[in-house]
Amino acid sequence: MIQIQRRRLLAGAGAASAASLAGAPATSLAQARYPERPVRLIVPFAPGGETDFVARTWANRIGPHLGSTLVVDNRPGAGGAIGAAEAARARPDGYTLLSGTTTTHVINPAAMSRPPYDPLRDFTPVTLVSSSPTCVMVNPSVPARNLKELVAFVRARQKELTYGSPGAGSINHLAGELFKQVVGVPELQHVAYKGAGPGVADLVAGHIPMFMGIFGAQPLAQHRAGRLRILAVFGEQRLKAAPEIPTAVEQGLPKMITSIFHGVFAPSGTPQPVIAQLHAATRAAWAEGLLQKDLETVGGTPAVDSTPESAEKFIRQETARWTPLVKAIGLKMD
Repeated sequence: MIQIQRRRLLAGAGAASAASLAGAPATSLAQARYPERPVRLIVPFAPGGETDFVARTWANRIGPHLGSTLVVDNRPGAGGAIGAAEAARARPDGYTLLSGTTTTHVINPAAMSRPPYDPLRDFTPVTLVSSSPTCVMVNPSVPARNLKELVAFVRARQKELTYGSPGAGSINHLAGELFKQVVGVPELQHVAYKGAGPGVADLVAGHIPMFMGIFGAQPLAQHRAGRLRILAVFGEQRLKAAPEIPTAVEQGLPKMITSIFHGVFAPSGTPQPVIAQLHAATRAAWAEGLLQKDLETVGGTPAVDSTPESAEKFIRQETARWTPLVKAIGLKMD
């Protein structure tokens, strides 16, 4: 009789446990065995660009440490807003992440009258991955060999000169507008291109005298071939990829610090253990040293010490820094 009662109790406990599991939220189950399938990483820009490169590099390096494949899904459009909005609406279970940038998390929200997502409310930072400074490039015909000479040249001819950027609303455009404020050349005109490629091509051809772009392997190759001159990088320090190129700070413009950051974000509500696991996989990749090398070869500065908390603080600081300029120049991204 005792054995029969014991069997009934065990059977009842097993049924209750099964019922509890059946009714448990999917996210709570996912925490115990995350990741059990590939993770989708949304890149809100087209393939082949800098954001795409950084995202794929990060994904490839942390995959073995996470124990899963990360699949890059390019969702370009509206300056990154389409892909970012899709990521914000995704199920917060750790299986959809966003490769976010200064554009998606700072500029778009400031320039859109009705942004389709809130960068702080709708996302939880996992980590910053890297930052890349903007830089000022000139056609070889411009008689300036350093930033001081360029400033003098532009001040004397600002009514007739233009500068190009990869597009209105890009961090490169804001770098140009900041340059105008800092140097005092309000009449210098902006020419917006559909990407860095066409703009740099026009710079090399002599159709524009100046271009504000993200420092990278392609502009550096053109610089070293003598087809253009990079007069300054707008970072806090010289880059390992090109230590011969000075910063604007060194050349007397301490306020000319502009860069684009790249980070990884999860939809708000993603379980904290999942965020911690993704961050731990990133730290393991940093410890190997290969991720740093991959990013530094293209002019990036690896964010080795980034944490979810420091990433959120940094985004708040960048928002406070750039929003006034966005409003002052009347930038609209709608």
